Amino acid sequence: MIAKSTLDFLHNLAANNHKYWFDANRKQYDAAKQNVHDVVATLLEKMIPIDPTLAHLQVKDCVFRINRDVRFSKDKSPYKTNMGISLSMGGKKLAMAGYYLHIEPNAAFIAGGLYMPMAPELQKVRQEIDYNFNTFKAIIEHPTFRQYFDGLATTDVSLSRPPKGYEADNPAIAFLKLKSFIASAPITDATLTGKTMIPTTIAHFEALQPLIAFLNQGLVEVA
Repeated sequence: MIAKSTLDFLHNLAANNHKYWFDANRKQYDAAKQNVHDVVATLLEKMIPIDPTLAHLQVKDCVFRINRDVRFSKDKSPYKTNMGISLSMGGKKLAMAGYYLHIEPNAAFIAGGLYMPMAPELQKVRQEIDYNFNTFKAIIEHPTFRQYFDGLATTDVSLSRPPKGYEADNPAIAFLKLKSFIASAPITDATLTGKTMIPTTIAHFEALQPLIAFLNQGLVEVA
């Protein structure tokens, strides 16, 4: 589970987002980081039988750095106020679909899919959906998937017009317009820090597995 002290650290960091405070509280950060690493190790142990494509991953491949890239941002705050866990067959550096756990006080969520891929990868996924729409539709309408997720996110990630090469009357057009293919569900702080945190996360990830496999099949087969 995520320790309450980890959420407390992130809460305090949000109110003191500068290097002086961070350096003065580095022991708390190190403890929070180790807590998250321990959670990753447990998630990997339980997810690899469900999704063997994760078998090569190490813990370090799955945790995002807390430092922000401020080079092109007006917000120069040096640190993220969340900690992110990503389980993907490509690790953090390759554009492959995967599972994600967002750890942030009062804003945590479990998600999965493919976020804002570059044009070549986006085209591959669109082609896979177009060619195998019945399979794709069955995945996102499956009762287990719908038990945990309310479909794919569309806000701010959908084109207003059909992408090049696709007609408006294509049965899959609502999904072909997407620029991201993400399903997400909130998780409360109480669940995040409670005894059911691991099984709850695994249940969500397992429901996502067919979607992750479908998206990655398109990226690998057309590559």
